[in-house]
Amino acid sequence: MSTPKSITLNGAPHRSIAGTIADLVRELELAPEKVAVERNGEIVPRSTLEEAPLAEGDTLEIVHFVGGGDHAADTWTVAGRTFTSRLIVGTGKYKSFEQNAAAVAASGAEIVTVAVRRVNVSDPKAPMLTDFIDPKKITYLPNTAGCFTGEDAVRTLRLAREAGGWDLVKLEVLGEARTLYPDMRETLKATEVLAKEGFLPMVYCADDPIAAKQLEDAGAVAIMPLGAPIGSGLGIQNRVMIRLIVEGAKVPVLVDAGVGTASDAAVGMELGCEGILMNTAIAEAKDPIRMARAMKLAVEAGREAYLAGRMARRMYADPSSPLAGLI
Repeated sequence: MSTPKSITLNGAPHRSIAGTIADLVRELELAPEKVAVERNGEIVPRSTLEEAPLAEGDTLEIVHFVGGGDHAADTWTVAGRTFTSRLIVGTGKYKSFEQNAAAVAASGAEIVTVAVRRVNVSDPKAPMLTDFIDPKKITYLPNTAGCFTGEDAVRTLRLAREAGGWDLVKLEVLGEARTLYPDMRETLKATEVLAKEGFLPMVYCADDPIAAKQLEDAGAVAIMPLGAPIGSGLGIQNRVMIRLIVEGAKVPVLVDAGVGTASDAAVGMELGCEGILMNTAIAEAKDPIRMARAMKLAVEAGREAYLAGRMARRMYADPSSPLAGLI
């Protein structure tokens, strides 16, 4: 009986008694004529697999064809948690919980932001968001919408953690009610406090690369610069700063606020952001469910375009067809 050999197979340790590579392939219940093999960095011709010896310490890659489209998911990770959808949606401004739940389903979102509000003690049995969007299936991201001081924001998230055990949270500290622009001094202070208390804050901030870096250093697990004022639908107003934030960050960057339509979402993804957060653009659309689907497709398209790499911009025309040989 052959002595077992220790090899590395498709990136993992493996032991085999096979004498040849073809024997190893059959040992794996595969057909030698249907696979391609690389050994120690060199392709082994299929016609020689029967004679190619398997040696101690060999490193092999064995591949075959699979159905079209069967590729690794393009996931993203925040604070050690991995998601497939790059679209995060809010849960405010909808006509009903039913409409909200339908929009979340249409969007494909795996994370929803939720505001923390006082219980209605006069009607404790009133329907709640959790009755329609299951927190066991969709990740709830408690946020501090409506907080104008760092202290209030921290208190709110402490209550959220007590209520649901959440440590991944969204921090926003607003400067004033007219623009809902972030107060960066209070935001930074609150980020430091939350990080020290074991929270994992994803932080809404100004489109400022310096402030973004300070937040990251303070413990933010994601940077979320606004594209435009909250609820404005104006689209991304400062692409240059968003791009600089993306280039300088070691944590995920997601555009938060200002998206109005699908093209805005695509632009954010084309800038290299890991994702987009939106609420009003879907909730206030004439057909929220259809808009949710549009946003899902826009985020996917923008991501594909970013990965593909856009063509270079030119000052002058460059014909697609050669001009030589014209009749």
